[in-house]
Amino acid sequence: MKKTITKRLNQSLLAVSITTLLSSGVAMAKSDDMHQLYEDNCSSCHGSDHGGYLAPALNSETLKGRSPTALRTIVMAGSFDTLMPPFYGKLSDDEIRGVIKHLQATPKQPNPAWTLDDMKKSLKVYVKDESTLPDKPTYKIDNIDNLIGVAARGKYGRGEGARAIFINSTTHQKVGEVPTGVAAHIIDFNPANPRWAYVKTDTAEIFKVDLYSMQATRSIKTGYNGPGMGVSRDGKYIMAGSFVPHNAVILDADTLEPLKTFELEGIDPDGKMVSSDSGMIIGTPYADIFAIALENAGQVWVVDYKKDGFPVTKIEKVGRHLHDAFLTHGGKKLMVASYDDSIVAAIDLEKREIIKRLPAGCVPHVGGGSAVVVDGRTLGFGTNFGDCDKMVVSVWDLDKMEVVKQIPVSGGTESPAAHANAPYVAVDIISKDRRARTVQLIDKKTLEVVKTLDVGGHAYFPEYSADGKFLYISAGYNGDEVVVYDSNTLQKVASVPMESPAGIFSRGRVKYMTRGLSPDEMEQSK
Repeated sequence: MKKTITKRLNQSLLAVSITTLLSSGVAMAKSDDMHQLYEDNCSSCHGSDHGGYLAPALNSETLKGRSPTALRTIVMAGSFDTLMPPFYGKLSDDEIRGVIKHLQATPKQPNPAWTLDDMKKSLKVYVKDESTLPDKPTYKIDNIDNLIGVAARGKYGRGEGARAIFINSTTHQKVGEVPTGVAAHIIDFNPANPRWAYVKTDTAEIFKVDLYSMQATRSIKTGYNGPGMGVSRDGKYIMAGSFVPHNAVILDADTLEPLKTFELEGIDPDGKMVSSDSGMIIGTPYADIFAIALENAGQVWVVDYKKDGFPVTKIEKVGRHLHDAFLTHGGKKLMVASYDDSIVAAIDLEKREIIKRLPAGCVPHVGGGSAVVVDGRTLGFGTNFGDCDKMVVSVWDLDKMEVVKQIPVSGGTESPAAHANAPYVAVDIISKDRRARTVQLIDKKTLEVVKTLDVGGHAYFPEYSADGKFLYISAGYNGDEVVVYDSNTLQKVASVPMESPAGIFSRGRVKYMTRGLSPDEMEQSK
């Protein structure tokens, strides 16, 4: 099943399947060097098991029958509008031939282990005495909630360009950059202490970042890859999950010490016992719990982090392939996307049960979530990146748990963004053609597409500033900038250059928790 969804996720990134593999200048003549070369340069995107992750699986089965000549052509020429640059002149013909031969001869590998002891050994301390850190930001900013974090991937998904970049969303100026070595994937913020952020990379390494001095103080490797990460409402715990291996871990948010691991396995909706990737992980403002989706097992686990032993409540038969989710109604309700069922499942975190399964278009992907109160009712917006005859954005009434409308859009979409103070819901178009440069704006009152922005590059991951005045959009790949628009006039107001920007994360989220709901509105929508 992972192979199926990876293919769907990465049609526009097919050529990336060899990009990071070739990012090293190390000679590749000896077959004994290949595994380590793959692990060091490729596994962050393609999985340590060769089973795929952000980019397609690279193994003897997935590449069976593929022409070595065609694969060499992709490597040499690159692929327009993806992360794949041309390697003609950078690598010799013999090196390229050797890489292709190795991949076509290597089967998918067994899931490697990464134990609690492995995590403890990987812990690094960069600032031994955190009491020496400044007691306020060392840069000009009126409110730290106005910070925007951007996961900059870098040209090859690693190296100098791979870093977490922080921007003051009132001035649109960079105020800090934290090198991560490998592409940053998720940036989350401590809701109880404004100075701390946590950055998780494609290789499942978590950095604890001091937002006052803009430096990493600690890091720990929690697996081989997997994006899931959440911070508890009291700021004391982090939960992180992996695709490889199939586990999750709870960490002390202060020291990054691993406290307990969880083996992710269970009986799926079809009655089969399966080992599972980790999907979304969310800490909620509602209670002292984490929620984690087991992608392949189709379950959502609720973990009580304040109780001895971190007990788990398992909500089963949620859907056939779970991934991302968002909170609403003060964090009491969780909306979970299920790819293979084309639904979003609403879960009551208070009762720990499924409320309803809502139609959600083709291969629903809700990103960080998009919930906003409009004319007294709480609306949720869901994007869909599958190949469908009719591409839509689904709108649900989250009070009544029913479909309001499915809005036609110009292509597959990945991440919606809304805000109480902004008139439009922004959705990124990810189809593999010129449309992938665009973001479409939906009027949240009329529920109609009213404007299409040609952002340039490959437009992804719209996010509003904390006050809703500005809309930030990544123009990655050949764009290499974050573009900023006035959220009312939709006029471009700024451009922030960086190398292959991807996910955008507002620190203001810790106030409204989902994209669109302010604290007052969350109270009103309970």
